[in-house]
Amino acid sequence: MPILPIDTGRYGTPEMKRVFEEETRVQKMLDVEAALAWAHAEVGNIPREDAEKIAAMASTEHVKLGRIKEIEREIKHDIASLVRALAEVCGSSGAYVHLGATSYDIVDTARALQLKEASGFIEKRLSDFEKILMEKALQYKSTLMIGRTHGQHALPITLGFKFAIWMREVSRHIQRLRQCKERILVGKMTGAVGVQAGLGPHAIKIQELVMQRLKIKAAEISTQIVQSDRHAELVCLLAMIASTLDNFATEIRELQRPEIGELFESFDLEKQVGSSTMPHKRDPETCETTCGLARIVRSLVIPALEDVITWHERDLTQSSAERFIIPETCILIDHMLFSMSNVVTGIYVDEQCMLKNVELTQGRALSEAVMIALTRKGVSRQKAHELLRKLAIQSKTEKRHFREILLEDRVVREKLSEKEIDDALNPRNYLGTALEQVELMVKKTRGEREARGLA
Repeated sequence: MPILPIDTGRYGTPEMKRVFEEETRVQKMLDVEAALAWAHAEVGNIPREDAEKIAAMASTEHVKLGRIKEIEREIKHDIASLVRALAEVCGSSGAYVHLGATSYDIVDTARALQLKEASGFIEKRLSDFEKILMEKALQYKSTLMIGRTHGQHALPITLGFKFAIWMREVSRHIQRLRQCKERILVGKMTGAVGVQAGLGPHAIKIQELVMQRLKIKAAEISTQIVQSDRHAELVCLLAMIASTLDNFATEIRELQRPEIGELFESFDLEKQVGSSTMPHKRDPETCETTCGLARIVRSLVIPALEDVITWHERDLTQSSAERFIIPETCILIDHMLFSMSNVVTGIYVDEQCMLKNVELTQGRALSEAVMIALTRKGVSRQKAHELLRKLAIQSKTEKRHFREILLEDRVVREKLSEKEIDDALNPRNYLGTALEQVELMVKKTRGEREARGLA
């Protein structure tokens, strides 16, 4: 019966879950067995008609999951059970099933086939999210808001600038994933302890042919298993992606607080319920779920790193952990990317509240702009900083607008006219290169997408 929330359907997209379903895993292993038989026939080790028979029967249509499990209950070995179940349906040709191979030739190579599909889905999700963020960066390029450091008002920025920063973080993950795939999408056909003794004099050619048939690369060298640093790299990368999504979701959650009220998750006003008891609630539930799932993904980094360690040429410590780690990380990251793409696509922006919040500190957020204006008039930067620090404190203490305090100060009035003070206090005059940076980053991202064959 379903137990975990992936099993019950709460988390995970149908396409990604299909990659890791038990029947899919079995079919991938059967594909590897078929490729091995074909390669043996190609080098003359077994009759071609026997290889063709094995290939024809290497399907869950013929090799039933129930039969594999029935055999496993008796012999206590999952891959040997699969081999026996395949051999049973192949008649006399079954004598050549699994010839020269070890269990993890089949498991690791089948896993590479699963990861090829899974990483393809994840890359597409990332690319789709990158495009959404690119569109939002342009849409809100000039939308003024306050920038915050340490949770406090700092200097004005634009919402488009924030989205452009998020966009480039996603772009870097795409680059990392594409590079990572070169190392993780590898199989092996090397037999016990990795020396290929059981595969005969054509062993190297057999491995080459198997991987060619399956359209993946062979590990350059391996023991009885593909070394787990490869899988650990992938899990670490997926944990980084999870942390990025956690960061985005946390920012949206913060900005949705009523005290700030600048960004909001979309909410179905006709049907959606925010609380079982408080009718007024409109919670950022998707972002909160993303933050929670990120904790699970990050927690999987530890067992992934522990799996790098093995006794000698092979032990079984990795096997049980990998059965959890790899499907969970891929399924959860895919779910999180899908969810956060929807959040950003439908995000509600309260531009009026953003403008109102810029003024919460009564002009003090532009103290640096006034300081720079004074230094241009010959005032020492250090003296200007100390003067404006004191004037900002006075403005806050007396609850008076910073402009009033500046107009009353003798040093400021000696150097700056009223118009110059007003210009310095205009947040749109102190955005620096924010708009230009948005345009440059969008141009860069478009170029990268075109190089990847995307619009």
